[in-house]
Amino acid sequence: MKFSTRRCSANLVFLLISSGFHWQFADAFTDTILQGQSITTSQTITIISAAGNFELGFFSPGNSTNYYVGIWYKKASDQTIVWVANREYAFKNPSVVLTVSTDGNLEILEGKFAYKVTSISSNRNTSATLLDSGNLVLRNDNSTILWQSFDYPSHTFLQGMKIGYDKRAGKTWSLTSWKSTEDPSPGVFSLEHDPNGTIVQSRGIGH
Repeated sequence: MKFSTRRCSANLVFLLISSGFHWQFADAFTDTILQGQSITTSQTITIISAAGNFELGFFSPGNSTNYYVGIWYKKASDQTIVWVANREYAFKNPSVVLTVSTDGNLEILEGKFAYKVTSISSNRNTSATLLDSGNLVLRNDNSTILWQSFDYPSHTFLQGMKIGYDKRAGKTWSLTSWKSTEDPSPGVFSLEHDPNGTIVQSRGIGH
């Protein structure tokens, strides 16, 4: 396993025994979650890209009491979310954990329930790294990218993202609005590629 460069003055490791498993928390400041490491809503642990452009963690939008995993601009005065991992599933319990599981996938855990952010198959150790582009990538120990958040846009278009259709992979890249300022689940408007041409169009879903 390749270990990421740490950016904290003290390399502290915490262990949490939960449901018979040992969770190893990520360092206080890092850009990578290694396999078996995790972050929670209650720990002062942040995943920050190498140059400090973006941050990954748990957030509750507005006055909402729901918990989501998202990416936002680190240097903006107001928290501006650019990507949401679990926009279709809100967690009510603050005792949730984001981790790279033993099967190599990025998961959000609440007790015995696991919400899979990724669904990859890998026989090598994996890690999740937040890049300075705002792209969250899941890589194996050969640095091969197995999954990236840029392939699953939320509501914000960042440099390096695509809008369109990848025929080879069968992927559609599109943007979808939030339902409201306190609910990041998919809203009624989307920005996508016209399948009959080359025009990017904005439409209201269901209209």
